[in-house]
Amino acid sequence: MSSSIKSIVNEDVRNKVVILRADLNIPIVNGVVQDRTRLKRLMPTINYLLENQSKLIICSHLGRPKGKFDANFSLKPLVNVLSEITKTKVHFNSSCIGYEVLKQKSTLEQGEILLLENLRFHESETKNDFNFANELSKGCDIFVNDAFSCSHRAHASLHAITKFLPSFSGLLLDEEVQALTSVLNSPIKPVAALVGGAKISSKINIIEYLLTKMDYLVIGGAMANTFLFAQGLNMGKSLYEKDCIDIAKSILKKSELNKCQIILPLDLVVSEKFETNAKFEIVPSNVVPQAMMALDIGPKTVSKISHIFQNVNTLLWNGPVGAFETPPFGEGTFKLAREAARLTVNKNLITVAGGGDTTSALNKARVVDDFTYVSSAGGAFLEWLEGIELPAISVLSNN
Repeated sequence: MSSSIKSIVNEDVRNKVVILRADLNIPIVNGVVQDRTRLKRLMPTINYLLENQSKLIICSHLGRPKGKFDANFSLKPLVNVLSEITKTKVHFNSSCIGYEVLKQKSTLEQGEILLLENLRFHESETKNDFNFANELSKGCDIFVNDAFSCSHRAHASLHAITKFLPSFSGLLLDEEVQALTSVLNSPIKPVAALVGGAKISSKINIIEYLLTKMDYLVIGGAMANTFLFAQGLNMGKSLYEKDCIDIAKSILKKSELNKCQIILPLDLVVSEKFETNAKFEIVPSNVVPQAMMALDIGPKTVSKISHIFQNVNTLLWNGPVGAFETPPFGEGTFKLAREAARLTVNKNLITVAGGGDTTSALNKARVVDDFTYVSSAGGAFLEWLEGIELPAISVLSNN
């Protein structure tokens, strides 16, 4: 899928007006930007376009303003931060379409940036409206999508706009697609996936798709409880999904047919209370006390999964193996994260991770920079793991 996407790095952008779809959906509190991570990840594309003498227009959404102006969702506070990071002049327009925007596009100098106001102040954006996309494209020569994290949405600034301009991928999008394609379609085998989180129901499609791709599938978090219950084990007061028992049994059968070994917890950290610094015990998975709940994996499980990490060449990670936000139930996740990071740093493992909780857990373990690749996407990452073609990516290969 990725090979047919045209990257902006192969295109002459000199003196061209380039409209860049970015993901600037970042926390802003009282006009102050709280996290610059997404801005920094855009820099390779922004630098490439500026260094190659293009005139750069950046558009993005922020939050869910429901199709009308809301000062709380304005992109204006990003002007100074963007100017500081890019070390260039950043203009701002309080709309993203219309005569004033068109006028500003026409007077933009080489190496300058024009930031447009929140696309979602227009309900036409989320409706993938062709007229809105056409208005957005006016005065521009080239469209670049560098918002992989939004590319599971067929919105006007991602999808319909490709009908009006030559369209290319940005460097961050290239990087995301390359990382995910390499781990799913052409991994250095053996390959393992760790899938954690609370519910099988939210990840059935991911698990079923990964069964056809992986040598090992490590299942953690509360969803592992459902699998253990499906095997006839008593889970006490642990969270599990009664209505997913048959699905769990079906997945276990499919794993055998696909020669994918499913790894479930051998031991568990259990407690009567789910609260910070609660008293806990470590018990084998088959003897969870009736009054207790499983909140993390135990040391034997950590050891077994670590051994798998040491014996595979590629690891895909999505989701924590325990309630990592609440001490002491993050230790299993943190220990595995540190082991995966150690192997990666020592060039013994290729690690690709993604999803909001995963990134948060890796940050808490202080290893996010040691993984081979950590995706900045949430929903788009998960849909890719389901084998779904993302609408805003597929149009890049069709235009």
